[in-house]
Amino acid sequence: MKKLLNRIPHPMALLFYIAIFAAILTYIIPSGSYERETIDGQEQTIPGTFEFTEETHANVMDLFTSIAEGFQEASDIIFIVFAAAMMFGIMEKSGMVENVVGAFVKRIGVERRQFIVVIMTFVYGLFGNFIGLENNIVLIPIALLLSIAIGGDLMLGAGIGIGGVLIGFGLAPFNPYTVGVAQRIAELPLFSGWGLRAILVIIALSLLALYNVRYLNKILKNENESLTKDIDTTDMQLTKPLSKYFVRKKDLIMLLVFVLGIIFMLFGIFLKDWYINEISAIFLMVGVINGVISRMNANEISYTFAKALEPTVLAAVLIGLAQSIQFVLTKGNVNDTIAYSFASILDIFPSVLSGLFMSFTQSIINLFIASGSGQALVTMPIMLPVAEQIGMSRQLAILAFQIGDGITNTFTPTMGGLLAMLGLCKVPFGKWIRYIFPLTIMVFIAGWITLIIAALIGY
Repeated sequence: MKKLLNRIPHPMALLFYIAIFAAILTYIIPSGSYERETIDGQEQTIPGTFEFTEETHANVMDLFTSIAEGFQEASDIIFIVFAAAMMFGIMEKSGMVENVVGAFVKRIGVERRQFIVVIMTFVYGLFGNFIGLENNIVLIPIALLLSIAIGGDLMLGAGIGIGGVLIGFGLAPFNPYTVGVAQRIAELPLFSGWGLRAILVIIALSLLALYNVRYLNKILKNENESLTKDIDTTDMQLTKPLSKYFVRKKDLIMLLVFVLGIIFMLFGIFLKDWYINEISAIFLMVGVINGVISRMNANEISYTFAKALEPTVLAAVLIGLAQSIQFVLTKGNVNDTIAYSFASILDIFPSVLSGLFMSFTQSIINLFIASGSGQALVTMPIMLPVAEQIGMSRQLAILAFQIGDGITNTFTPTMGGLLAMLGLCKVPFGKWIRYIFPLTIMVFIAGWITLIIAALIGY
């Protein structure tokens, strides 16, 4: 298994292979579509309206034009990666991040590094719960610096930051992009049934925290066990002994500006319907303000921004490539056929097991429709009537959708946000899969047990 994972190609090549596979699927899977209707400004499928249509296929020209279309479609996500990198570049250049992290580790004590890992895993889980996915990209480098400071490596930092955000976001009891959209379609009270989902996300984050601690202990005993030992981390290490670190007045002011920016962002997200473009604007404003606080002139701020963008170029390319896969499938008109086929199979399962199969179904569909809200808008209008026919409650169907969609976010190569965060971490996709996949299986098992219990108690 390890040899197989080590042979996973470069993410750019992997995504292109997936795009080719998607193009081939358009010649194998029949074209078909549901009728759509627009409700509250969002287009969703109308159940019972599926029809096979005239065959359309993605040819070689479509394959390559889809790459350009993917970049255009993902331009907002790509830019938020750039904006986050520029903001963090200013905070890093000023020494604020290093001083805050160094002072934090000094305060807690490096000998309590396992406690730090557990606490920070849950902190990033909370960020994923309440801030979102792409919105947290800017915070990932902090997890790397913290990991290196306590004797960990890049993979541990990715496990804390990326793992925490993805698990927290994917299983969030108050996720407006997945649960919120699905419950609106199901005509259920917003975020109803949150208690059981809250228990599940706590269990999942506990498993991740223990998994991260186990990895830290392993590499502390033998540094050769590190999955990222061959990656240079000289630009992510503390430059002074821990005893020398303290938080300067300037650091506190910059940290306050950053925190206020996050608070302002949350205010806009929940009360003003802000999304990626507005969040990018806040990141840029925080970057410029902190540059001024650091007494940088316009040229120095610009040079710092430019330098910070260099490591994000690959991440931006990967996001565009990931989005292009969706365009290839759209050209072949097969997305609805895939959803219809999986929904049709649900009839043969008893109600207790149908939730497990529905979560598995949503996991497969997530490979083709990586957007959680997009997946909900396509699949939930189809799955909900089928669920009711076999005696499954709407709430249980939404839980199955969230488990299937949310947990697979940890390794889905078509997830632009995941690829962007891995790019910032310098962690190759193959090594990340090798690290996170066993944990993903454990979380899936916890999710499936939760689904069975939910079915038995009439959730």
